[in-house]
Amino acid sequence: MEPLLALAAIVVIAILMGVKTVPQQQAWIVESLGKFDRKLEPGLNFLMPFYQKVAYKHSLKENAVEVPEQAGITRDNVTLALDGILYIRVIDPVAASYGVSNPAYAVQLLAQTTMRSEIGKLTLDKTFEERETLNANIVTAINQAAQAWGIQCMRYEIKNITPPQSVLKAMELQVAADRQKRAAILESEGKMQAQINAAQGAKQQVVLASEGALTDQVNRAKGEAEAILAVADATGKGIEMVASAIVKQGGSDAVALRIAEQYVTAFKELAKESTTVLLPANAGDAGSMVAQALTVFDAIRNKTAVGSAPQGKGPWSGA
Repeated sequence: MEPLLALAAIVVIAILMGVKTVPQQQAWIVESLGKFDRKLEPGLNFLMPFYQKVAYKHSLKENAVEVPEQAGITRDNVTLALDGILYIRVIDPVAASYGVSNPAYAVQLLAQTTMRSEIGKLTLDKTFEERETLNANIVTAINQAAQAWGIQCMRYEIKNITPPQSVLKAMELQVAADRQKRAAILESEGKMQAQINAAQGAKQQVVLASEGALTDQVNRAKGEAEAILAVADATGKGIEMVASAIVKQGGSDAVALRIAEQYVTAFKELAKESTTVLLPANAGDAGSMVAQALTVFDAIRNKTAVGSAPQGKGPWSGA
């Protein structure tokens, strides 16, 4: 019985050794007596005990590999310290098993050498500006070399670019000078704009003042012209009314009376304004003064009548 039990135990152990469960997103490489046999897919798989074994196990997930810090020299001979992160994925488990001994380490070294090569093509200033282009070039170079290893580089990201302390100080001075330059330019542009605004304001003020003065003069001239026209019109109408009144019956007597009143009033006002008054010889004879004024009026009326009468007729002649 004991040999049978031992044999049964050996068979059970062999069967258990031959049953393999492969997890999802993994690929196992099976060898038969040291030779590649097949690739196990996720799920339940059976192997022949002592004849077949799992030689390699690969994860098909994307894996992040940190690239250690390294020194690189730019095209303008500046030494930089760079590090990064590499994202890779196994796309061919068989090639990854037999193409290279340690795929992750090989890709890591390839990323370092490629980074130094790409850094040597750029100047210091372009190194900071062309990070995306630098990452893309490194990924392309790695994929060309790692294709035989069954590895695909998904992307590469540079973490830090550290220049020497002397270069950092020079860059800080350059940045400070550039900021001072921009500040001076902005200040000068502000002063220039302020002076331009002030000049434009003064110009507009002069223009508006001249336009206002011109408008004022035009308005004053129009007002004075209208006033002169109004006075002339009123004077003409008054003269016409006086002339009409004179022609009517009793008009001459009314004019004579009015002239006598104004003559007397003129001497009255003249006596109020000055202590020295020049009077005619017959100042006490008011009647003679009025008669003199009426004589002047008649003379003016006769001249007017002569000027307006038809030729060949007297001023008071009949038809």
